[in-house]
Amino acid sequence: MSRQKNEQLSEIKKVEFSKQLKKQWVLVAWSVFFVIYGLVFYYAPLVGWLMGFQDYKPKDGILHSKWVGLSTFKNLFSNPDYLGVIRNTLAMGVINLIATTIMAILFAILLNEIVGQKKKKVIQTISYLPHFLSWIIVTGILHDALSGSGIVNELLLKFHLVPQAVNFFAHEVYFWPIVAFANVWKETGWNAIIYLAAITAIDPSLYEAAAIDGAGRLDKIRYVTIPGIKSTIIILLIMNVGNVLNAGFEIQYLLGNGLVQRVSRTIDIYVLDWGISQMNYSLGTAAGIFKSAVSIILILICNEIAKRHGEERLF
Repeated sequence: MSRQKNEQLSEIKKVEFSKQLKKQWVLVAWSVFFVIYGLVFYYAPLVGWLMGFQDYKPKDGILHSKWVGLSTFKNLFSNPDYLGVIRNTLAMGVINLIATTIMAILFAILLNEIVGQKKKKVIQTISYLPHFLSWIIVTGILHDALSGSGIVNELLLKFHLVPQAVNFFAHEVYFWPIVAFANVWKETGWNAIIYLAAITAIDPSLYEAAAIDGAGRLDKIRYVTIPGIKSTIIILLIMNVGNVLNAGFEIQYLLGNGLVQRVSRTIDIYVLDWGISQMNYSLGTAAGIFKSAVSIILILICNEIAKRHGEERLF
């Protein structure tokens, strides 16, 4: 009897599934399209990772190149230049993550405190614009502003803060702060969108209750706004931690020069110099594999930390 019931339930489920499939065939078709797109453009290229374990020669291809195992990775990490590149990438990635996250949260909070929708929309729209500028334009602006006759040096000289014009692109100590400033200026408005959306989702009655208790603006921000967007901050931090080693390529490549090369080279630039320019594809692939592996490990660690502390997490 129970077997017959199970068969009937199974048949009912199949009929229901076929009905839903017919109703939502457009969504299913689009889903299939995106699955195929992901397989072709995201997973199929991973076959190229085999080059990191081979003495790859373009004329032999992946199938016939000599297998060398972890030999390429050993050579990579025994190279002092690559260890310096890892340091630069990690340092700039962490600085960019901290600076852009803090500034985006502060900007979203301040924007939310503006009275008047028109003013808020104008400021918000203006803040988005740098995001759509290419790094070529951004680095050009930086070069003009920080040059010997640029506005920054003019102000420093006018207020007698320096005895002579500073060549910002000739000193290693200035390079990382310049990169961080450029990322903050370009991305703060865009990154603040999701935090602003999280703030608008906070129940207004919480602000009213805080006002009744005598809370001022700063108290409302401290006890209502920040706790209200805490889960959003944690989720975005976990996601962005995986991009720490994606510290950038364009800005470092365009602003870097021989005088600051020791602190300006990132893993991506190293891959370009040795993996592509020198046609050492195995070395370039190994460097890319290392970067991807570290990113995955960082995401897993941060997600586990959030899980153990009872916070929001990715999975």
